[in-house]
Amino acid sequence: MVVDPKHASVNGRERSQRSHTSHRDVADELRSRIRSGELRPGQRMPTQARLADEFGVERGAVRQALRILQSERLLTNVSKGSPATVAPDLGRALTGPGAPPQPTMVALAPRIAAAFATPHVEIDALCLTSVSFNLALGEPLRQIHAGQLKPAKIDVRVLLPSRDIDLAFPAPVDASVNGRLQRHWLAHRNAQGHVLRHNLLALRATHGIDVQVTFRALPFTPPVKLYLLNNTEALFAYYTLSRREEQIDHEFLEMYDAEGTQSMLFAFDQGAGLRDTTFVEQSHLWFNALWETISSELTLTN
Repeated sequence: MVVDPKHASVNGRERSQRSHTSHRDVADELRSRIRSGELRPGQRMPTQARLADEFGVERGAVRQALRILQSERLLTNVSKGSPATVAPDLGRALTGPGAPPQPTMVALAPRIAAAFATPHVEIDALCLTSVSFNLALGEPLRQIHAGQLKPAKIDVRVLLPSRDIDLAFPAPVDASVNGRLQRHWLAHRNAQGHVLRHNLLALRATHGIDVQVTFRALPFTPPVKLYLLNNTEALFAYYTLSRREEQIDHEFLEMYDAEGTQSMLFAFDQGAGLRDTTFVEQSHLWFNALWETISSELTLTN
């Protein structure tokens, strides 16, 4: 196929013919190219003129798009003159504080691993079952066993819903089967808690690390998840409900539930300005208040 040069893009793609392309559309596409590796760390971007031609927009829209990506730490040297440059440290830009929100499954593990790089690791977590937390711990545990991380002390506190409450979710569409769904959730919560505790406490024997893992029970179903890392960072996500089907006791049940691993995780850094600092501080106050007042002892039994 022969492409008319006037419709060729800077990356060999056909030039966008949309007449209503916005600066946010341009930012979204360039962000996607950076995340996929099509635009590599340290690589110079095409000129604003070439980007404007590719996307069929004015240069002002391109400049706005580039400034958005610069604010997200994906680009450097954004100006009216020379072309911008893809940030050399994309790992932190894509997953660290100030990065665009990403699914918990993507964003949590790098932040947990970074938290384990300190001598005294302190993590507080409020969640529904701790599935995401367990998955995220895989990376720092691997690095500890590989000798890449060597914390001296690890303190983890986890708030989970109590077994004695009627959960707001997961909730059956047919209320008559609620007992089975509650028992299924409880078994899942307890299994995840046992795995979390075992994997962390094992570090005492294998690496001589001082480890404390404590669980407490909440008298309500948390509508959000929260991870507080080393008193300096807060990661926050909403549990968004949807209707889905799951097999429980050899029968498919319709339920309203949230897929926590896909919840969009927002990162706040204590050193990133007054807004972020205040959010981190208030999140710690909120967590501690729950821990010290209305939460109760939690045992991981059915």
